[in-house]
Amino acid sequence: MSSGIMDTVQSKAHEVAKEDFGRAKVLINDAARSGSYLYPIKGIIYFFTHRSLWKPLISRLAPTLALSVGVVTSMFMFTYLPQLAILVFVNGPLAVFTTTLLILNESSAIISIVSRNFLLQDAILDTFDGTLVSKNATDIVSEGRQLNAGGDPVQRLGKILKNPFDRFSPKALVRYVMYLPLNFIPVVGTVAFILLQGHSRGNSVHDRYFQLKRWSSAQKSKWLAEHTGPYSAFGTVATLLEMVPIASILFSFTNTVGAALWAADIEAKETEMTRTTAPSLREEADKAHSS
Repeated sequence: MSSGIMDTVQSKAHEVAKEDFGRAKVLINDAARSGSYLYPIKGIIYFFTHRSLWKPLISRLAPTLALSVGVVTSMFMFTYLPQLAILVFVNGPLAVFTTTLLILNESSAIISIVSRNFLLQDAILDTFDGTLVSKNATDIVSEGRQLNAGGDPVQRLGKILKNPFDRFSPKALVRYVMYLPLNFIPVVGTVAFILLQGHSRGNSVHDRYFQLKRWSSAQKSKWLAEHTGPYSAFGTVATLLEMVPIASILFSFTNTVGAALWAADIEAKETEMTRTTAPSLREEADKAHSS
């Protein structure tokens, strides 16, 4: 009797593992084909080769840099040893490495919450819209703000007609705290934690683009569900970059540039993703636009 139950449980476990592995394989293949993981790197290159995009960052650099230094320094001074003392019991010698990663991730989360809500909202918005303008995607940008005449993409940005950035969601904080215990699992847990953070980060990188497209919540959910791999890949690379101490503020802007470059390519149907589902979603968006 018990042997039969065990065999059934093992069979079900094997079946579930096989399904999960197959699903993960599909997501990885989708991410690899899309090339989305390259856009954060493209964002770095594009940002440094287009000086006009530096203006929003420079205007907020001093206070945000001070915030970053203060948070990272305080976190290492006051939380490193307590967290190391806990992680050393489960991670052994690797605790030095996993604790450092954990604190960097915690610092990144704190900096992101504070800066995006109180320091960088307008600057991030200008960077995203300015990048789209520099890629000649002016038609879609004009759906969300006035555009002035001129050659400088950032100077062309006028009055904001729609601001897409919501205040920090309590759900995001709850989700972050829920996943923190994963770091108690040696190596694999830390990797899983970063991947989950990357998935969450990826789902928000095109909030502005979706708003400019006038997509409904259902349309956004459908698009993100069909392209989970690409958005998770982008979000994971972006998360890793924003974990770099002090430089996280810079990477917040370059990641925004990368997201805008990706949106411009999607709009121009120059990505692997847009050869399949984008046309139907575009038709739905046009219907929403005309209604």
